[in-house]
Amino acid sequence: MRYLPLTATDRLDMLARIGVPDVDALFSDVPAGKLLTAPLDLAPAKGELEVERIMGRIAAKSMAASSVAFFVGAGAYKHHVPATVDHLIQRSEFLTSYTPYQPEIAQGTLQYLFEFQTQVAALTGMEVANASMYDGSTGTGEAVLMAHRVTKRRKALLSGGLHPHYAEVVKTLSEMASDEVVALKPDVEANEDILAQIDDETSCVVVQSPDVFGNLRDLAPIAAKAQAHGALLIAVVTEVVSLGAITSPGEMGADIVVGEGQSIGNALNFGGPYVGLFAAKSKYVRQMPGRLCGETVDADGQRGFVLTLSTREQHIRRDKATSNICTNSGLCVLAFTIHMTLLGQAGLSRLAEVNHANAVKLADMLGGVKGVTVLNESFFNEFTVKLSKPAAEVVEALAEKGVLAGVPVSRLLPGAGLDDLLIVANTEVNTDDDRDAFVARLREVL
Repeated sequence: MRYLPLTATDRLDMLARIGVPDVDALFSDVPAGKLLTAPLDLAPAKGELEVERIMGRIAAKSMAASSVAFFVGAGAYKHHVPATVDHLIQRSEFLTSYTPYQPEIAQGTLQYLFEFQTQVAALTGMEVANASMYDGSTGTGEAVLMAHRVTKRRKALLSGGLHPHYAEVVKTLSEMASDEVVALKPDVEANEDILAQIDDETSCVVVQSPDVFGNLRDLAPIAAKAQAHGALLIAVVTEVVSLGAITSPGEMGADIVVGEGQSIGNALNFGGPYVGLFAAKSKYVRQMPGRLCGETVDADGQRGFVLTLSTREQHIRRDKATSNICTNSGLCVLAFTIHMTLLGQAGLSRLAEVNHANAVKLADMLGGVKGVTVLNESFFNEFTVKLSKPAAEVVEALAEKGVLAGVPVSRLLPGAGLDDLLIVANTEVNTDDDRDAFVARLREVL
């Protein structure tokens, strides 16, 4: 009863109050093929020492990113995070704090959220940024819903260069809201004519740059065409370090910018938690999801910070809420803010330069390998190559030789007929020895 305190009578009372006959009725909306028909095949209960040994054996099967030459990207990147970041975010006042429901006693939290917003607005070239989203994909979905509210339209146009996982999140949210999504075919070499697809029914155009295949996109003509038809341009950035080198989405005319901030201050973390960036033009601020912190003065004229805007339903807004985002990625935001503060503008630019230089060097080296063709004309620190063998097989073979070579496109787009394509990322952590090993092992495998 310690862990299962409800009695059978308690459960029956709860079901009667809800108005359903049994527990199974609570899962009626889940497709039948997704429900388990039998208990999970798990071993009986074991002692703590036994569990530690079992988990240790399972963990040993994985190849740690720091143990080999690592060129994996496609939305999650291995960068160097200064030790200062980890040290500071583990201070008890940061590590144990939660959402600032009582901002009058959370000035420290509100201040770093305000600083974070300022950094994101400057990075993206936008006028206002919120205190973060859960990650880049959910932020993209929220941006589409926001565009629908602003334009009073329901059709979203997704570029073929948008990360497939982000596109799936948008489609899921849109399906729930009965919205229309027009997703263009995968655009490996950035040749799509997205301008021709924009019409007077379009609510928003979602374009990623650098896109999932690594291509840099000129957003200016897309922004102009979208806005001429009364639509919004949503720019997506999964590699935020790129903003230290390329023209910001805001400068190219984006109305909303969504990003994944993992590259700054946050490790790969097995895929999360991450930190979503969300910025927009100030005229749309009241339609933004999440929360926004502002600077003010108190009754004594002292500088202070307040939770200026919180659009979620729990803050009494109910059906008028613009978002059901219940919190922000607070600790990840702090890590981002500390790292960005340590870098400064000059440091970020230098970091971006090193990333780009390393990627160009690797692309040139791979281009000289028989059976390899580099497909990108312009890229930041990530590019796509075409191989003479299925990319998934090559990745597995290279992993056995101590090189994690990248992400097979077939993993992101199964059944799309792109099995020979490999997305390769090269950041500042890769050395000449790593690149030499990649090229040498690839020659052996091909």
